[in-house]
Amino acid sequence: MEMSVEQRRESRMDLAWPVSVWLPDAGRFFNGHSANISRVGAFVCVPMTTPARRGSIVELNFPRTETLAEEKGQFARIRRGRVVRVDRRNTLEDATIGLGIAFE
Repeated sequence: MEMSVEQRRESRMDLAWPVSVWLPDAGRFFNGHSANISRVGAFVCVPMTTPARRGSIVELNFPRTETLAEEKGQFARIRRGRVVRVDRRNTLEDATIGLGIAFE
């Protein structure tokens, strides 16, 4: 039996929220959703055709509701990060890949 060791620096909170991932290398956004998030990173699911690889620099765009946008003064929370893991386990199940992203 294989055991995994938790290596996260911060605890993560499960959060399913729409997200757009900007990949500068591709010059476009890929729409998906977050699965969990912490102060230092996030795990997001995007279409399997997203050309992200480990080490890719990305920008995550988390859209806000109109009420929250009025309160915060902007319609999205944008975070820059680096892909530290690409998980292809669900590709056959739902045509997505998971990206572990460490915020910069």
